[in-house]
Amino acid sequence: VQLQASGGGLVQAGGSLRLSCAASGSILSINRMGWYHQAPGKQRELVATITRGGSTDHADSVKGRFTISRDNAKNTVYLQMNSLKLEDTGVYYCAGEISTAQAVGTIINEYWGQGTLVTVSS
Repeated sequence: VQLQASGGGLVQAGGSLRLSCAASGSILSINRMGWYHQAPGKQRELVATITRGGSTDHADSVKGRFTISRDNAKNTVYLQMNSLKLEDTGVYYCAGEISTAQAVGTIINEYWGQGTLVTVSS
């Protein structure tokens, strides 16, 4: 199983970006998916999560600016980022709770993407 994040780049403050994260491999189902942000020199923090049914939760710092969504048919999660601020700069990682079929049965593991860099300039 692999998660491939994309969509990062350089954007001016106040601008927008849309991140995507596609999961591939021998996937039975994907439960909760999420986006995390790691600013330079800081710990990774949760930005937003979404369940398979579409229930979402966003960190207070991004409420009203970022929106997480997913396309279950494409095994893809998105993060629409609007009104970007300088402090949004950093690497964004996606993660998913993914069920796979193993010899011992169905196993749920958490998988991480490689991260995509977002740089917000003034």
